[in-house]
Amino acid sequence: MLNKYARAFFTRVLTPFAAFLIRRGVSPDTVTLIGTAGVVAGALVFYPMGEFFWGTVVITLFVFSDLVDGNMARQLGRSSRWGAFLDSTLDRVADGAIFGGFILWYAGGGDDLVLCAVSIFCLASGQVVSYTKARGESIGLPVAVNGLVERAERLVISLVAAGLAGLHAFGVPGIQYLLPVALWIVAVGSLVTLIQRVVTVRRESAEAEAAADRPETQGSEAAK
Repeated sequence: MLNKYARAFFTRVLTPFAAFLIRRGVSPDTVTLIGTAGVVAGALVFYPMGEFFWGTVVITLFVFSDLVDGNMARQLGRSSRWGAFLDSTLDRVADGAIFGGFILWYAGGGDDLVLCAVSIFCLASGQVVSYTKARGESIGLPVAVNGLVERAERLVISLVAAGLAGLHAFGVPGIQYLLPVALWIVAVGSLVTLIQRVVTVRRESAEAEAAADRPETQGSEAAK
């Protein structure tokens, strides 16, 4: 749901910035690479130290590159399979770094093996949720379902909670519990989304196979 509305809003907001980068000779692929590098650095440098506020600030500044590069490609008329592949692949790298940062914190200074395990589940399930759609589409199925928690929801819930939890270092009491709650929400939501997509692929696969068998049956009946 966030993909539908948030992308439309931020596309309009970021269009002038994308046009500025084009005038400066910056390519969409360069923006994609720099954005991913910034997200990875912010997540793996700040989060393992428990610096959730500043880590989230850095990540947020770079995560918008995911919208800027696509905007630039459309303005240039250069949308390509390579660009889509690179963008999707590096999205997985960025997601892995964010949840990897949480894992390192809870396995180290955060000292909470349960939340470490939940973070690992968020990381793994997020990758599998993306894979189910990509794999379903690769075998010719539409995978016509968005699911409860997609990538946009996972990022917004996790980053907002992490940023607010980081305010605990500035003296805001009790707010550090937002991140654990958010991780549980993402974990459960990702599981539900995974089930939704698997069920959808199973149904679409059965329908496609039934449709493929139908002409053969009709043909054999006509031959008789």
